[in-house]
Amino acid sequence: MNSHVMAFGVTMSTLMIVHTVGALLRQWRQHRGLSQLDLAIAADVSARHVSLVETGKSKPSADMVLRLADQLHVPLRDRNRLLLAAGFAPRYAERPLDDTALSAALDAVRRVLRAHEPYPALVFDRRWNIVMTNRAVDPFFAQVAPDLLRPPVNLVRLGLDPRGLAPMVVNLADVRAVFRSRISRQLAAAPDAELTALYEELLRPLPEDPMGQRVDADVVIPMILRIGGRELRLFSTITTFGTPMDITIDEIAIESYYPADPESAAYFTP
Repeated sequence: MNSHVMAFGVTMSTLMIVHTVGALLRQWRQHRGLSQLDLAIAADVSARHVSLVETGKSKPSADMVLRLADQLHVPLRDRNRLLLAAGFAPRYAERPLDDTALSAALDAVRRVLRAHEPYPALVFDRRWNIVMTNRAVDPFFAQVAPDLLRPPVNLVRLGLDPRGLAPMVVNLADVRAVFRSRISRQLAAAPDAELTALYEELLRPLPEDPMGQRVDADVVIPMILRIGGRELRLFSTITTFGTPMDITIDEIAIESYYPADPESAAYFTP
């Protein structure tokens, strides 16, 4: 899997099944906890205009739709849905990561992955399906059941499955809490039915969870792995593209793992 583009399939996400641009904008505004006046001030329009757009009494231009969407931090995928609901063509393309139009972005991702060696790094999409990895990931995946590595390989499922990485993870409860915290924040920012199903399947707090364990500062919680008779302590950082104009690029992230102590660093040093 190292440095190869894996299966990358995504489908349209929804908040609720509504069809008008005004109703969709109202949902996003309410989801963000903003009043019509709050949104109007942020977008530099009148509160009356926001009200007229939401009730369908005024048809917004494409630029107005995007201006409001920008202030509401609507993901690119859902900005296209807003534009379609308003009667306009989608503004943002969605191409496979290995499309020639994304060659510069793909090259940048590959450079980041290679530059991070000998430490592990991987790329995943908005539903935590692994898209690419560097070579340092291979020894860890060698311990995993082969059927779990058939695309699309889901990082959350791989990390928590007893046939995946879970037996190697010493502090599995902490890692589960980190996943839970990160995906909870992701869903709060942009609801997604498939990601919600993944959360319910693997991350929903159980009665045996210690006090409904929650991690708010991911980077300070190391992942402790036991591999080859050695204990490794790793922490990770997340990298995303700034101001992307393609949905695929908007929805991928690079997770880079670093040794948390000298003993762990020595494991990766030839």
